[in-house]
Amino acid sequence: MSKRAVLEVIALGVEDAVAAQAGGADRLELVTDMAADGLSPSAETFARIRAAVDISLRVMLRLADGFAAGDADHVARLVETAGRMRAAGAEEFVLGFLDTGGAVDLAAVERLVGELDGCPWTFHRAIDRAADRDALRKQLDGLPGLDAYLTAGSAAGVDDGLPVLLAEAARRGEPGYEPQIMVGGGLRLEHVPRLKAAGVEAFHIGGAARPGGWEAPVSQEAVREWRQVLDAR
Repeated sequence: MSKRAVLEVIALGVEDAVAAQAGGADRLELVTDMAADGLSPSAETFARIRAAVDISLRVMLRLADGFAAGDADHVARLVETAGRMRAAGAEEFVLGFLDTGGAVDLAAVERLVGELDGCPWTFHRAIDRAADRDALRKQLDGLPGLDAYLTAGSAAGVDDGLPVLLAEAARRGEPGYEPQIMVGGGLRLEHVPRLKAAGVEAFHIGGAARPGGWEAPVSQEAVREWRQVLDAR
């Protein structure tokens, strides 16, 4: 029997979280401020969502728009945010930082991962802006807890990135390619059959779960439609 595909939905608050779980989401990515592409929520928001649903929650560790970790003070604030989330009960995270040349900011990532102490985490769409995706994967290979890459294959979205996603899916299991590929960023239902056929097992939606736009809450019906498509043979 084939394994059920993972459906991760962006949640900004309790209403989103409850609707996403009811629609069949397996996991939530918790963020705030989608105008900045998703920043860390408050520990209080995390606690309210944790009390409302019983599916996995991945908490964003990102304090400013863009993909730079910032200076030493900013990195220290990120580490402090991670510690606060851990103290509130968070056990899964999302992060990813690049330097000015488009390489992974390994020093910042390693500091944060040290604070996470083995918790599972996703390296997010910073990979889609990396100068060399393969080099980034090799540099992160073996870091404790890294179990997924959230990627559209391209900074422009899945339409442009599909060839890259299919090529990387074919390399699953090679050094740097063990973590799960979770596809998100301009993902549409019509992309799913081809990605599933290539072995992709995880899908991430934000706007697609909100037919009314980002000002509207997650739609249980929209999430259910995705669940049905992902579960179709």
